[in-house]
Amino acid sequence: MPKPSKRFTSLSSKVEDRIYQPLEAIELVKANANAKFDETIEAHVRLGIDPKYTDQQLRTTVALPNGTGQTVRIAVIARGEKVAEAKDAGAELAGEDELVESIAKGDMNFDLLIATPDMMPKVAKLGRVLGPRGLMPNPKAGTVTTDLVGAIKEFKAGKLEFRADRAGIVHVRFGKASFSAEHLLENLTTLHETIERNKPSGAKGRFWRSFYLTSTMGPSVEVDLAALQENKQD
Repeated sequence: MPKPSKRFTSLSSKVEDRIYQPLEAIELVKANANAKFDETIEAHVRLGIDPKYTDQQLRTTVALPNGTGQTVRIAVIARGEKVAEAKDAGAELAGEDELVESIAKGDMNFDLLIATPDMMPKVAKLGRVLGPRGLMPNPKAGTVTTDLVGAIKEFKAGKLEFRADRAGIVHVRFGKASFSAEHLLENLTTLHETIERNKPSGAKGRFWRSFYLTSTMGPSVEVDLAALQENKQD
């Protein structure tokens, strides 16, 4: 394991061995995000689920009220007039068979892929290249739709798709270090509510296990889940 840098060690020393109140945790993470670029603020949430079972999988979207602070490059696979519609709505890439072939060759210069339902048989053949990167369109995530204008607008504005990984952990970016602590808290509360609302039917026992915040280059800080729940109810 690589030895931590002096910078990281110094920042880690500022994090006490305890659980922090949500706003306090955000302020500490922001203070530790002192890299030469605007660091992304992330949440890493361990849930009491086993995604190998269908009824314990979590995959959904969250519309962050203050956005993510990041530019999302969107590609759309559609046909006919829908291609022009997607481009006019702000998609960086849009096409039919030629885009499918380009992706099959490994050209994936985008962050999100949206497809119309009639193109899904062709998109399904791209599972081997899209699946490992979490880019396969899915109706539940809003990335398989005929309303391309609405979908593109929402994702550009800060709507995010996320899922629990094989270990039952959710990793979500919810803002930038340059955001105010209050805006980050609003985004974090919305994320917490979204996960709670989409709790898998097969989840057993304690659902929420741990909730950590971190920045791109900073140490993690544990958040008090009970306090976050109270914040949601306020």
